[in-house]
Amino acid sequence: MARLACVNVPALPLQLLLGRHPQWSAGPVVVVAEERVQSRILWVNRPARLQGVRPGMRLTAALSLAPHLRAGTVPAAETGACVKALTRRLQRSAPHVEPCREEPGVFWIGAAGLNLLYPDLAPWAERMRADLREAGFFASLVVGEDRFAAYAVARHRRECIVFTDAAQERRAARDVPLIRLGLAPESLEALDQLGIRTVRDLLGLPAVGLLPRFGPRIYRLHRLAAGLLAEGLQPDAEQLPIQASIVLEDPQSDVAQLLFLIKRRLHALLEALGKRREALAALHLRLLMEGDLPRETTVRTAAPSRDAALILDLLRLRLEGMRLDAGVVGIDLLAQGETRELEQLALLPERPGRDLKAGERALARLRAEFGEHAVVRARLREGHLPEARFAWEPLTHLKPPAATRPESRPLVRRLYAKPVALSHRALSLNLWELGRSLGCGTLAKVHGPYTISGGWWAGELHRDYYFAEARRGDVLWIYHDRRRQRWFLRGRVE
Repeated sequence: MARLACVNVPALPLQLLLGRHPQWSAGPVVVVAEERVQSRILWVNRPARLQGVRPGMRLTAALSLAPHLRAGTVPAAETGACVKALTRRLQRSAPHVEPCREEPGVFWIGAAGLNLLYPDLAPWAERMRADLREAGFFASLVVGEDRFAAYAVARHRRECIVFTDAAQERRAARDVPLIRLGLAPESLEALDQLGIRTVRDLLGLPAVGLLPRFGPRIYRLHRLAAGLLAEGLQPDAEQLPIQASIVLEDPQSDVAQLLFLIKRRLHALLEALGKRREALAALHLRLLMEGDLPRETTVRTAAPSRDAALILDLLRLRLEGMRLDAGVVGIDLLAQGETRELEQLALLPERPGRDLKAGERALARLRAEFGEHAVVRARLREGHLPEARFAWEPLTHLKPPAATRPESRPLVRRLYAKPVALSHRALSLNLWELGRSLGCGTLAKVHGPYTISGGWWAGELHRDYYFAEARRGDVLWIYHDRRRQRWFLRGRVE
């Protein structure tokens, strides 16, 4: 039988969530289906499991067991994109890689023929595992001959194992607890009541009656473990990059001429993406300059598109913002495609007050003209000081605004990049008179103080924050630094 390997990236959505919030890793963390307190828990890390939190629970019930529980969502699209990226990464070590459709994070890899390069497959397996660790993912890897046995042991063991004895591989698979095989909690509870806790126990049950009593998942698992259901490797085809190169006879710095040359190759790139049932999500350019270093840039569309005119317009904005005095002597194009979601036409189309697609197209033009980091949004994170409690991340898609009451309006807190120290004359002023030194008149109402102290790890601090409302309508965000004995303007509320 041909050799194969099973790679298991356990709890892939949970690893993605912890990758976004590495400061959470020491405490209890769960992945929930939706951002609401009644949402069901999908994935649980070890600290949360030790406190009694289990998949399938409601978030409210879990919070009663673990008061310091952290929760977050991981969209299916993000998990799917990660599976594709990991598949391409594994294909660098072996050409035949099959990702599991039902369990994201499980991969089968064909190892047939690799014995010519690796008489011992252990170094090859360790190298793949180290490559995944470098990408930020913990994984287990098992090399064997039986597809199910390799999968079961990879789900149970957290190490790299190479089986050379088929009988030893089957024995190891039969000792695997059923809880490790991704079964539903209801099925595990029903089997546990019968004393069925391992694969060996499951094989002790007669196959007749498993399907009507426990469902197709348990029945299929029984047949796989018994060797009655053989599944061949169905690898994903390795997709070559869609790229093109343009060589110029003479250096060219005119944007119109460069766009004309790119247009001739762009249609071929879009046609190649269409054969994959994809559309262009990003176009990477590498401009070879005469007597200078190459320049690289990327243009991203608001949504995957095959509209050549739209893409060329974004390219024009990007190239017009670049200095091409040295002259371009060569252009390398690399198309990055994504599957375009089909939209269903509504019977009675709604006409919302805001066109989100038009907004995304406008943001794409801003990114094309001013760079990828020109459009960002604030994301909340853990921090001691107010300015450390958010981080800027790229904004790719717009969401509908939250519904507000007609009489209310959203407030925007505007932060200065650096706190503005008030003049020395303001040091002697009373808090209520600080508004005059800032040119907004006397203050009418002051909220605070909101004291923040500590920071011994980076220097002791003690600040008293206030929201001060001026009579003319200004709202100031100020604080008093007790160590410096000075007032600072941190921002305004508009």
